[in-house]
Amino acid sequence: MPLKESGEMYLESIYVLCKSKSSVRSIDIAEFMNYSKPSVSRGVGILKENGYIVVDKNGYITLTEEGTSLAQKIYERHTILTKILISLGVDEKTAEDDACRIEHVISDKSFNAVKEYYSSKL
Repeated sequence: MPLKESGEMYLESIYVLCKSKSSVRSIDIAEFMNYSKPSVSRGVGILKENGYIVVDKNGYITLTEEGTSLAQKIYERHTILTKILISLGVDEKTAEDDACRIEHVISDKSFNAVKEYYSSKL
């Protein structure tokens, strides 16, 4: 089942947190995203139901192989789109915010073309 934008945001946040912390729990996600605990609980439940994460008996969250793959894809889109926008003169905050919106709607075909074009210009 394809994830909606909010699910992708949760996955990306978990991925980023996993890169900087040895363990991730729902409270970490809530603080990172500045969301309420009930909202995060619902989001985590959806990710778990769809097989993107595993939550152990102590509440520690681990990305599954499928979850990691999708999270990496979203994170790559975010970082590359942010860099492109900054290179075009957009301030960092606006670039981050806009990249976050674009990453969820851009097609694989268009993103790959943008990525290839941008890579050739470096």
